[in-house]
Amino acid sequence: MADAILTELFKEVGKFVFQVAKQEIKSLVGVDEEVKKLQDRLVFIKAMLDDAEKRHPVKQCAEKLLLERFQNLYYEMDDIVDTWNTARIRAEIEKEEGKPAATNAPAVVKKKVCSFVPSPSCCFNLPLRHDIGRMIRKLNEKLDMIVKDQKTYGVDFDRQPDVVERPTTTAFVDVSLIIGRDNYRDDLLRNLLDVGSQDEINSYRVISLVGMGGIGKTSLAQLAYNHPDVQAHFQQRMWVCVSDPFDQCKVAKAIIKEVDCTRGDGFEFHTLLCEIQYLIKEKKYFLVLDDVWIEDSQKWEPFKCALENGVHGSRILVTTRKHRASEVMGSVFSIDLKVLSDEVCWSIFSKIAFSDKEQLKCLEDLGRKLASKCKGLPLAAKTLGSLMQNKRSREQWNNILDSHMWELEDIEKGLMAPLLLSYYELSSSMRRCFSYCAVFAKDYHFSRDQLVLHWIAQGYIESKANMELEDVAEEYFEKLAMRSFFQDFWHDRDNDDKIIGCKMHDIVHDFAQFMSKNESFEIGGDKKLEIDCQIARHLHLEISKEMQRLESIYHAKCLRTLFLLSHDMDYEFEMLLSNSFRHFKCLRTLILDCPIKKVPDAVENLIHLRYLFISEDVKIEELPETFCNLCNLQTLKIENYVCFKKLPQGMSKQINLRHLMFNDCYYSTNVVFPKGIGKLTGLRTLSEFNIRDKNDREGCKLGELKNLNQLRGTLEIFGMENVVNVDEAHNAHLKDKIHLRGLVLTFLEHAFHKREERMENDVKVLTALELPPNLQRLKIWGYKGNTIYPNLPSLGQLPFLEVLDISMLDNVKKVGDEFLGIEDSKNKKYYGIIFPNLKSLLFWRMDNWEEWIGMEVTGEEEENDNGIVTNPIITKIMPRLQSLEIHLCDKLKSLPNYLLTAPLLKKLEISDSRLLQERYQGGTGEDWHKISHISTIRLGSKLVQRNGELLFDSKLNINIWIGL
Repeated sequence: MADAILTELFKEVGKFVFQVAKQEIKSLVGVDEEVKKLQDRLVFIKAMLDDAEKRHPVKQCAEKLLLERFQNLYYEMDDIVDTWNTARIRAEIEKEEGKPAATNAPAVVKKKVCSFVPSPSCCFNLPLRHDIGRMIRKLNEKLDMIVKDQKTYGVDFDRQPDVVERPTTTAFVDVSLIIGRDNYRDDLLRNLLDVGSQDEINSYRVISLVGMGGIGKTSLAQLAYNHPDVQAHFQQRMWVCVSDPFDQCKVAKAIIKEVDCTRGDGFEFHTLLCEIQYLIKEKKYFLVLDDVWIEDSQKWEPFKCALENGVHGSRILVTTRKHRASEVMGSVFSIDLKVLSDEVCWSIFSKIAFSDKEQLKCLEDLGRKLASKCKGLPLAAKTLGSLMQNKRSREQWNNILDSHMWELEDIEKGLMAPLLLSYYELSSSMRRCFSYCAVFAKDYHFSRDQLVLHWIAQGYIESKANMELEDVAEEYFEKLAMRSFFQDFWHDRDNDDKIIGCKMHDIVHDFAQFMSKNESFEIGGDKKLEIDCQIARHLHLEISKEMQRLESIYHAKCLRTLFLLSHDMDYEFEMLLSNSFRHFKCLRTLILDCPIKKVPDAVENLIHLRYLFISEDVKIEELPETFCNLCNLQTLKIENYVCFKKLPQGMSKQINLRHLMFNDCYYSTNVVFPKGIGKLTGLRTLSEFNIRDKNDREGCKLGELKNLNQLRGTLEIFGMENVVNVDEAHNAHLKDKIHLRGLVLTFLEHAFHKREERMENDVKVLTALELPPNLQRLKIWGYKGNTIYPNLPSLGQLPFLEVLDISMLDNVKKVGDEFLGIEDSKNKKYYGIIFPNLKSLLFWRMDNWEEWIGMEVTGEEEENDNGIVTNPIITKIMPRLQSLEIHLCDKLKSLPNYLLTAPLLKKLEISDSRLLQERYQGGTGEDWHKISHISTIRLGSKLVQRNGELLFDSKLNINIWIGL
């Protein structure tokens, strides 16, 4: 009886377990669909957040709280989707490596038990599926609650958009408050009052004042507008505040009203333009267009013809924050306003802040410190001065002095207001990129290339058809720079003067902090970790011995950026750092600028990581193999070249890696590159590539480059002397690297004991290489062949080559036609232009180089009796050469005429050589006329003089240079 009861009981329990299992498995199978729905919701919430920010810049308290909850939910959803996608990527990688897709999945399904049992292909990582499903359900509950609260509290994000108040400027100004702009004023007046040439195409000239909001553009325009000389010079003056958006009819009416307030009431744009033509006819006018934001040239085009009706010598003055607007308006002269000195800021501040001398005497020390916080921005000095007018105690002044600029009362309405206008004019993606800059400390030197990679790592860059993410991010940088969000640019003079770095004005940095104050935090120096890091997304953390330990920020589990800076490090801290990798699982960007000696194995927990930066102060020698499990990593930048020795062997698993960069330093040639790195076909940047010798089992060979055809920028290949198989040179397929712009081929000294064997091998290897077709810069170092470039007719025909650097070619004695890319002149009939775009040519330390000969330019070919061309047509050789340098080539006796007669050659530098002393000595030799057109000539090793006098005519601008 008891057995029967138990049997029935087991049946009932079995049915219950069966039903629970069935529901659980269906839930597991349905995760794919739920993730897809989550992705759709993610897109919708992002659009909603962007729209709310754009429509309602000034938000009510309830709106702010609700939007913060939406924003946090968005981050959580994004992390879950990324976790799911990461698991799929790892499963595919394991499948490629021949491992089982998941240990939890059955190896073989012999028969279909019932309809709800999923196939192994969708069963990968069952525990993760369970967790993802549970997290999605919780997220949906949170979303439902937020939507419910939105209705409960009546928050309407679809209400009428807020109108951002834009201040209307006038021509009236208190001249006494405009200080420190005398040089700008004088330059501006000269251009305004200049009569100009009668040959000028237009009757008017457009002049622009460009700079960030609050820099004083309008004040300078007002100063010029009211200057007595300007008033006397022009028959008609007009001041129009344009602002944004650019309304053609509104601007046209404003111009008309400035001339005749009774006119300009028409509605047709054409009619208004006709009125402008009529009113300025036969008048020399001065028109100020203040606060111009226009980027669409089509909107300005109709005004050009109408304004042409004035008298020759008329002027249009444009003030704008955007260089693009200056271009659209057709400016022929532009003044970029820079910041004021601290002393000038103090003068502006003190005039407004202090009402009597006694107050000034009591508070001057604090006032000067406050004025220095303005960082040269006149609007900041005026705003702070106004803020301090009614404050009398030193305690009040000290409180404000210790505050961040963006924390001060009334600053948002005063100083921040102009920056808010610029900020909300940006797209939502560009706003996030700008705000992200608050992660970095004030006065930080931004690298353009690295900044755009940070933005990509955070997912801020919107993809565009037929464009690389890096190119889109570059566009963002350009637009932010054009709008004066960056300053103090430095340029690459060898690459079309491209911006390669910049800084951010302190006030602009304060503004970036203001716009990201709920997400981005900076803790540095001896400050304690007192902030609530729980909501932090981006943290710049400077650790010192006096501070609390790193456990204090362990609860900042939502961090997406950690910039960890420290100059002191001990074992205990390294253990804490290791533990932190178990907490900060949401990180997208990790910047290590601290002297740690080991990256912990727990780094593999950072599954979302996209960007890892290892500074030169880090002491690690290699990365752990667990690092290779970071399959989402996009950028690895290693700067500790003195210590770092080896990349992990499993890097081929990092299939999303786009940029692998090392410092440009000789020490980094010791880094061992792993076999299989050629599988990373998505690489866009590979700053260097080290070839190991044939006995190195771990290192990779030149052939690994075969499929890396997406490479951009410059590739520097070290260890070319280790290539002993010519097939390896062929297999590199350099000719397929169509995006490469720079190539460095470095042959080191230690590969061969026999000089002849090394020479023969180098010639074979270099001959086998086929250069990328779009190269702009080529360097060859340490090659031991006896000709400067063997059997490679493509060299002189590279259409875009601009820079050529030949160094340490010890065995070369003679340079001839092969250098021009002419293999055999007897078999060639036409070569056209040789080195058509070469601008810079350098030779360095070629100890045995004696002779340099080259064929002459000719326009007619000659044939011998057998019909073989003996004098092929060459129209030009190096027609764009601008710089020629020859250093440490003491045996060289002469240069070919095509070099010295290059029409654009501006710089000739020769050191440690008797070359010019022998042939062009004193400027009196018969060949001096060939180089007399060169503006700068420097000779080394010996002074060229005669009886204490320089041998060369000083009028030729010749500089004598001793030594290197």
